[in-house]
Amino acid sequence: MDDLTEAQIERFRGDIDRSRTAGAYAPGRWSVAPGNRDPAVTGTLPESVRLRDMSIRAIESMPGVVVTREAKTAFLRLLARSGVPEIVTSGPGSDPDALRADLAVIRQEQPECTVTCPFVSTLDGVDLARDIGFDAVQVSVPGFGPATGIYDPLRPASREDVVGRAIAVVEHARAQGLRVTAAFTMVSYLSEEALAETASAMARAGADEIALFDGPGAVGPEAFGRLVHATGSAAPDLEVGVHPHNTFGLGVACAVAAARAGASVVESSVNGYCGGPGNADLAATAAAFEALYGVRTGLRLDLLTELARAGAELTGHLPAPNQPITGRDAFCWGGGDWVTVEHEVDPLLHNCVEPALFGNRRRVPLTPQSGPRTTAATLRRLGIDADPALVPAVLERCRAELDALGRLLTDQEIRAIARSVLPT
Repeated sequence: MDDLTEAQIERFRGDIDRSRTAGAYAPGRWSVAPGNRDPAVTGTLPESVRLRDMSIRAIESMPGVVVTREAKTAFLRLLARSGVPEIVTSGPGSDPDALRADLAVIRQEQPECTVTCPFVSTLDGVDLARDIGFDAVQVSVPGFGPATGIYDPLRPASREDVVGRAIAVVEHARAQGLRVTAAFTMVSYLSEEALAETASAMARAGADEIALFDGPGAVGPEAFGRLVHATGSAAPDLEVGVHPHNTFGLGVACAVAAARAGASVVESSVNGYCGGPGNADLAATAAAFEALYGVRTGLRLDLLTELARAGAELTGHLPAPNQPITGRDAFCWGGGDWVTVEHEVDPLLHNCVEPALFGNRRRVPLTPQSGPRTTAATLRRLGIDADPALVPAVLERCRAELDALGRLLTDQEIRAIARSVLPT
């Protein structure tokens, strides 16, 4: 393919730009479908949403993961530095001194971050959370009656018993000056009537928020929206949060549906870490809200890839190479010459978001599908000045080596081939 002239490139760009609208297109940031910013298409979405990160609690539930104190502290520093406004740490069953140290790390990096103690179910648990220095607690409100005995050795006799215990804990936590989230666990088992009754009871007890926890991942986006609406109707003065799981790959979709229905808080975790199928991925959730829908999260988006890779190093659980937003190959469309041409004309064509916005980068590797354009671009990236007339010879040698090795070439191998072909 001949080189494009500047006039041709400008003509292509003008044609592309006619399909874009402000907001959905932010030069150097993203280019998404205009319908994503049209309330007639998406419904009403909030101006902002609060992401509550629960990576630390989630990582501790992952099979086979044991982390050192030093590694956890380094990860926690980066997590707080990312600007996530709320962090859920380990529960009061952990070493109190270690928890105090975690809180100190978070507050050193981000003093305004709210630090929450998860799943408090007793008055003593509230007192311990207060003494350690937590800002907030999540009070567990299981979605059953007697079946709550699966998780509770006291084995409640009825649904009323479950709710009554939770009321006492919520009231006590508020009296201690803690922010209180009533965590409705196993919410997929709550009828709308029981949900509304429990939400009203938590509001009367003084809770600040009701969070709908879908442990099994059994609630789809539409049903999550309905549950959020029912909760908001029963307790209109409380915030509503959601904790979606990714059983069907719909964790982020559930988060968006919940926000559309009125939820103001979404729980997520780095790389979607959790036991079982995982949570909504922090980076993908933030990117979806910010880029697709124009909903602010307040996160340092440029730190999300570094954070995701720090999480992988911490846990030893490596996300897929094409993990949304933060994966090594999330912005790699192969090495065909069309990829190189597309990037020259407009980097936001197939990559609808700019990788650098999230601390990631494009990769255009030299592959068997590559032609002279990608070869020339690869040589330029390696700092090799090549006569265009000799680039096909370099490509031919590279293809032969690719066939012989059965893998992609390293930069060092490409340099060696270029040296053997190009005049010194």
